[in-house]
Amino acid sequence: VQLQASGGGLVQVGGSLRLSCAASERTFRTYCMGWFRQTPGKEREFVAVISQNNQHTSYADSVKARFTISRDTAQNIMYLQMNNLKPEDTAVYFCAADRSYYATDPDTYDYWSQGTQVTVSS
Repeated sequence: VQLQASGGGLVQVGGSLRLSCAASERTFRTYCMGWFRQTPGKEREFVAVISQNNQHTSYADSVKARFTISRDTAQNIMYLQMNNLKPEDTAVYFCAADRSYYATDPDTYDYWSQGTQVTVSS
């Protein structure tokens, strides 16, 4: 599976961005998909996950009620809608895929995109 993340950029506090993750396989719906982020000197952290067949979603406490993960299986694209952005959301964001049903541990994931930079200015 090849993944390509896009949609990052520079936004002011309180603004919104939508990240996209395009996948190469038609079996896209059989993977759980996650978003993770990383800042310099820190480990990659979980942001959001959507299970196989879109049955379940989960979010890190820091982004609940602000971020929404979704998947368009017809287009093989996953999204992360980010609203009310805060400076602490500044990071490089990655999407990932795994054949497990649902996972929040980045070590579980086998396939990763390149990162897309999100910068929130105050």
